[in-house]
This record gives sequence, C-alpha cells and structure tokens, in this order.
Amino acid sequence: MKMPESSSEKVVSFSKVKVACQECSLKEICLPVGVHVSDIEKLDRIIKRKKPLARAEHLYRAGDKFHALFAVRSGSLKTYVTTEEGAEQITGFHLAGELIGLDAIADSVHPVAAKALETTSVCEIPYESLDALSCKVPGLRQQLLRIMSREIRDDEQNMLMLGQKTAEEKLAGFLISMSSRYRQRGFSPYEFNITMSRGDIGNFLGLALETVSRLFGRFQTDGLISVERKHIQILGHNKLSMLAEAGCVHKNALEK
Repeated sequence: MKMPESSSEKVVSFSKVKVACQECSLKEICLPVGVHVSDIEKLDRIIKRKKPLARAEHLYRAGDKFHALFAVRSGSLKTYVTTEEGAEQITGFHLAGELIGLDAIADSVHPVAAKALETTSVCEIPYESLDALSCKVPGLRQQLLRIMSREIRDDEQNMLMLGQKTAEEKLAGFLISMSSRYRQRGFSPYEFNITMSRGDIGNFLGLALETVSRLFGRFQTDGLISVERKHIQILGHNKLSMLAEAGCVHKNALEK
C-alpha cells in the first residue's frame, strides 16, 4: 500500500477554522458547490455561533423541541438514546463538517441526545430561516437533500455492519469509515485521532469493551494499524478494507 507523505495532507487539527462561512475551511462540505458569494453571505447572516460545548456537555437531549440544525465546526459529538434500563445506546459519531439534527425534522422533536466528546464548536442554523432561504438560493435545497440521502445510506451501511459482520469486520469497517470521513474533509485518511473511547466504540458496534481492546491489539500486532492513545495510523488500508467488506461478500454469496 502506498502511504502518501505529501505535506498537502495534514493530520486533523481544527484550531485554525475561521468564523465566517466565506472563510471556513469546511464550507465545501456544508455548503452547495458553486454557491455565489452573496448567497453565502445570506446564509452566514442566519447562522448563530454558539458558545463552545465542554466535554460531556449536551447540545440537545432526546425530547427537546427541534428548532435548528447544527453544523459541527470543530470537535466531535456522539448521539445516543437511553434504554429502558437507563443505559446509553450510541447511534452515531459526528465530526467537524457534518450536520446533525436532521432526524428531528419529521416530528419537530429530537429523537436522540447529542453530547460533546471533547471541546466542540457548532454553528446553529435556525430551520425556519434555512427553509425560507433555500427557496431563494439555488442549490441549497438540493444540498440538504444530498446530505439527508447520505445519512440514509450511512444508516443502511451501519445496519448491515451490525447485523451481518463478525467482530473483526465491524471494527475494520469502523476504522475505514473514519478514514473515509477524514479524507472527505481534506485531512489525511491514514493518520487521525479518534475522540471516542473504546467503550463508546464497542457500544456503537455492539461489542464488549474487552473485545474492542483485544482487536485493536491484534490489528496492531498484524501491522494493520499503529495506536498511541487516541492517535491512529492506518498502515494496511487495503487489508483493512478487504476485511471490512468480507461480511458483505459472504452475505451476497449466501443470497445467490
């Protein structure tokens, strides 16, 4: 596997993200491609920059009334529901450049809670203002639909991963997914930090903490990854990808 060493690829660091949409390094992810400068300024005027969330602070809780979408500017969050026994069941992790809150549009109530995994900054986008502006700005509504479609696709892939794959395939799929999401944001897909704990990863994947820790150790021994605390280096991207896809290949073979 060829490991890029170009200085153009950078390990993720969001400390230099600007305030205005026009200057934001994430604008090509959040905003429609080709939007005119004046239209970006219109969107910028309705966006509210919230005070940064501290680690473990909630952005919203399940049952809160929906009034806005949120674009993650820096940091990361997890979304979760609380079971009848009072335990957390994690439904997803959200990185800089991603919109959260889309699942609350249908019923105007947040069905899950969102909690910061680290110090996190978000842009608050009032939904009524966004909906009104999308009628005036070409491409904005299409971008929202693309984002929603991507959410549905990712949910389907997650369901497949949780239902059809072995523990090894699940963790490999998780690492490849993180790699792909960082690549999409213009950062290195081979070297990044994971801000979620191994317990949270296990919760999301339906695996015991001990299993996740054992597999991280095995992947490192096999030369697939290098781990130092929360810093991950992908050394065997192709092999991890093949392992992540193995469950899908097996499922397709059974269906034929």
